[in-house]
Amino acid sequence: MTKPNKVKSQFILLFAMLLITPLLGAQQDFSAVEIVPHHVSGSFYYLEGAGGNIGLSVGEDGVVMIDDQFAPLTDKIIAAISQLNSGKIRFLINTHVHGDHTGGNENMGKRGVLILARDEVRVRLSEQSPKDALPVLTYNDTITIHLNGEEVHAFAVPPAHTDGDAFINFRTSDVIHTGDVFRTTAFPVIDTNNGGTLNGTLAALGILIGTAGPETKIVPGHGVVSNRMDVIRFRDMISDIKSRVEPMVAIGMSYDQIAAADPTSAYNERYGDPERFLRALFSELGGEPQ
Repeated sequence: MTKPNKVKSQFILLFAMLLITPLLGAQQDFSAVEIVPHHVSGSFYYLEGAGGNIGLSVGEDGVVMIDDQFAPLTDKIIAAISQLNSGKIRFLINTHVHGDHTGGNENMGKRGVLILARDEVRVRLSEQSPKDALPVLTYNDTITIHLNGEEVHAFAVPPAHTDGDAFINFRTSDVIHTGDVFRTTAFPVIDTNNGGTLNGTLAALGILIGTAGPETKIVPGHGVVSNRMDVIRFRDMISDIKSRVEPMVAIGMSYDQIAAADPTSAYNERYGDPERFLRALFSELGGEPQ
């Protein structure tokens, strides 16, 4: 028997956890974190550390950077970049608002790096961040940077992980950085408090599949370099779970009853704890807190 307000309380707890994530980043001990560079293709590298994967286009014109992890890691990140390229960091593109991708913005802004992002990202960052952390150049559809003989094409996707998600297509190197819309380390995170949606996630993954070619390297927000077939499998997994949960919600099953039915069982070994995703799915499909 479901206790009154139990699910509602759990939603409130999830909301609180999302709010304090940037604070947790500020308090975490980053002294042992190593920033590890990986060459992907052409002029493109990514940096692995703590937080979202950092994308880099490096060359004689300088550096285009995608996301910047947490503020305490800025010096380590810049040191790692300097090993790849001695030029100036010319642009920093934020894929979305979350602190594990934008935590270094203030440091980068104070260094004179031009930060750009979707309009929605600036709006959300302005509610919680100082002036130097805010994008100074925003766009509502697409923008292209021409640097290092590379076309760096950033474009908006439907509200998915958040309402400010963007993919960045390095056309010459044939690499796409996806931010957190796609990840290889866990079930999707649909941050409804920051405008994320289930249907937008499916639509955005469809756009990614349509944009990528058979040889395109896809860099997720978290995890390892992937390809178009990996994204198809990830999208199909979400669709499969949705098809299982939707009829359960339609007949009025509670969250606890749906969780007990374990509709994600075929994928738990691969993606880990499904609770956060399942709760978002339950809410998105119209489930009523008990």
